[in-house]
Amino acid sequence: VQLQASGGGLVQPGGSLRLSCATSGSRLTITNLGWYRQAPGKQRDMVATISGGSRTAYAESVKGRFTISRDGANNMVYLQMTSLNPEDTAVYYCRAVAITGATFWGQGTQVTVSS
Repeated sequence: VQLQASGGGLVQPGGSLRLSCATSGSRLTITNLGWYRQAPGKQRDMVATISGGSRTAYAESVKGRFTISRDGANNMVYLQMTSLNPEDTAVYYCRAVAITGATFWGQGTQVTVSS
């Protein structure tokens, strides 16, 4: 499975961004898609995940501000981010988990929140 993330950039505090991740390259059934982020010097943490049944989970720090969604027909997963603050600055990665349990990562997209 190949994952291609896009949509990162520089945004002012209080602004919004929408990240996209395209999945391709395998007939494996994907059971879970998610977004993770890694700030400089920190570990990679879960931001949001969505299951095949559209059940979602969010990190406490982004609840109410971020929304994850998926378009199964087009093999896409999105992360709508609003009310961004400097603490959201990180490289954002999309992740896919296949029905076999195999995990796949995209290359990451930089999000910088700064005035």
